[in-house]
Amino acid sequence: MDCYTANWNPLGDSAFYRKYELYSMDWDLKEELRDCLVAAAPYGGPIALLRNPWRKEKPANVRPVLEIYSASGMPLASLLWKSGPVVSLGWSAEEELLCVQEDGVVLVYGLHGDFRRRFSMGNEVLQNRVLDARIFHTEFGSGVAILTGAHRFTLSANVSDLKLRRMPEVPGLQSAPSCWTTLCQDRVAHILLAVGPDLYLLDHAACSAVTPPGLAPGVSSFLQMAVSFTYRHLALFTDTGYIWMGTASLKEKLCEFNCNIRAPPKQMVWCSRPRSKERAVVVAWEKRLMVVGDAPESIQYKQLTIQVLLDRLVLRRLYPLAIQICEYLRLPEVQGVSRILAHWACYKVQQKDVSDEDVARAINQKLGDTPGVSYSDIAARAYGCGRTELAIKLLEYEPRSGEQVPLLLKMKRSKLALSKAIESGDTDLVFTVLLHLKNELNRGDFFMTLRNQPMALSLYRQFCKHQELETLKDLYNQDDNHQELGSFHIRASYAAEERIEGRVAALQTAADAFYKAKNEFAAKATEDQMRLLRLQRRLEDELGAQFLDLSLHDTVTTLILGGHNKRAEQLARDFRIPDKRLWWLKLTALADLEDWEELEKFSKSKKSPIGYLPFVEICMKQHNKYEAKKYASRVGPEQKVKALLLVGDVAQAADIAIERRNEAELSLVLSHCTGATDGATADKIQRARAQAQKK
Repeated sequence: MDCYTANWNPLGDSAFYRKYELYSMDWDLKEELRDCLVAAAPYGGPIALLRNPWRKEKPANVRPVLEIYSASGMPLASLLWKSGPVVSLGWSAEEELLCVQEDGVVLVYGLHGDFRRRFSMGNEVLQNRVLDARIFHTEFGSGVAILTGAHRFTLSANVSDLKLRRMPEVPGLQSAPSCWTTLCQDRVAHILLAVGPDLYLLDHAACSAVTPPGLAPGVSSFLQMAVSFTYRHLALFTDTGYIWMGTASLKEKLCEFNCNIRAPPKQMVWCSRPRSKERAVVVAWEKRLMVVGDAPESIQYKQLTIQVLLDRLVLRRLYPLAIQICEYLRLPEVQGVSRILAHWACYKVQQKDVSDEDVARAINQKLGDTPGVSYSDIAARAYGCGRTELAIKLLEYEPRSGEQVPLLLKMKRSKLALSKAIESGDTDLVFTVLLHLKNELNRGDFFMTLRNQPMALSLYRQFCKHQELETLKDLYNQDDNHQELGSFHIRASYAAEERIEGRVAALQTAADAFYKAKNEFAAKATEDQMRLLRLQRRLEDELGAQFLDLSLHDTVTTLILGGHNKRAEQLARDFRIPDKRLWWLKLTALADLEDWEELEKFSKSKKSPIGYLPFVEICMKQHNKYEAKKYASRVGPEQKVKALLLVGDVAQAADIAIERRNEAELSLVLSHCTGATDGATADKIQRARAQAQKK
């Protein structure tokens, strides 16, 4: 029996543990791990080592080496570190390596050593430098906490959406805390730190002193602290050799153990006990390892979801295995196979030893029209790798023009982007490209590009009509479009010019353009307008009335209303206003003035070219039946009945209609007969009709 239990060691009163080798690490380390910065990702993820991290005993000309291994020690990447001194390494939940430099800059690398991005923890961190840093994980993502040389803390709870928070100052803190860690409580990241025998909890608003319940007396310093993966439990190592374990809220003590070792441990972490719901703390010194624990807690296996598992397989480029898992689990294409194929394609474009044509063809053959796959995203990755032509070939497979155009503009293939935008029929997209081209090209090249794209030229002209009139004029000039140039100067004469001289000059330019366009009618009309403007200015100077910007007809009417009949007649002759139109203008103006005497004189000046029915109508419109009857008698036979009806003489209108034997006129008069007053007239019309039918 002894042979079965010889390698088991007691853990507490009711449990035993043993240590045995699961597998050998495949790495061949040239230096001790103690001489490296080390970061191991959770869930058996990769391990990062930064060798020779700026130690004084190392030669200054020896560059550090960043190496990344799998959990079993298989080499994944190795690169010379060419940036600044690194204080801390850590892995994000997405298995990106975060390297926190002394100047507060954080460099982010992929699983295979590919550089992803960089960001800064702020100017204050830059000025005071980084003393220490922690990479931590919350439900929102992965965060970074910084302790600066000014003994202040700055953190961001999610490096994917960087929002820096400067934590409150700890009163009286003159040196670095003996130990500190990050906590996540009530969805908010906190800092817990130890200063001598005191513990402080920092949140975004305040610094609060906290005390662990049931802590053994005599503690003058906390040497190490560790928080569980779920942030539910906390372990504290004191200078008295006690290990206190309790809830991270510091409201409940779970247990306390005296390890009889007062030296500060190298490391202290939480771990789970196999096939158990209990959690334990592992404490490590130089040559000793101790496991302490009796803290029940549900193991969070569900932290590593199917999607996270697939992401990790993709990061390791195990695409066939990931696809097999998706198919076995019957995941929807967009969440499973499509997503993995898109990752594969993004990796494929990085294979620079394969030609652009072969890569594009291979990707299209593999992806086809797979739902949820964006060729524009793959093309963007190709462009990011410096393979512009490959990106363009991949965009040919992208069915959505709205996704093609932005990347083409980014790649400075603006003319191709314009063609794609026009093909899409999306005017907003075309405008976007046009404005980009306008800023990118010189004016001549821009206009030449527009001439080759009629739809784009038309849209840009519409834009210029409302936003950039001078550019519109330049477009017309380049195209020798004299007709539109003439119209442009006509509009400009009214919109832009206030002085009469400037307006006349603009109209002269318009007339010249119309002549060049062989549009003599428009040219003559423009010259007439110039004459009218000059005349209106003269009339204003001489008569003191408002004439500018009136039409020709309104100018004549205004002169008549002002009693300047001779000037009105002269103006009509100068501008060849037909007699009929002049008579209408004068008739209307005199009636508006109610100058009936002048109107009668005017009617007798010569035979009216418009007849006399208009006189009757205008007088009745002014409610003057007396004057209207004067002209009703002068109306010709064809309009006599209508004129008599207008002045209310139904009986005489009936006599004229019967005399003319006009059925339409008889019906018209009959429609005006009302009640007993016109009964005799109506009977007279009916008798006349009856006699006409007998004949």
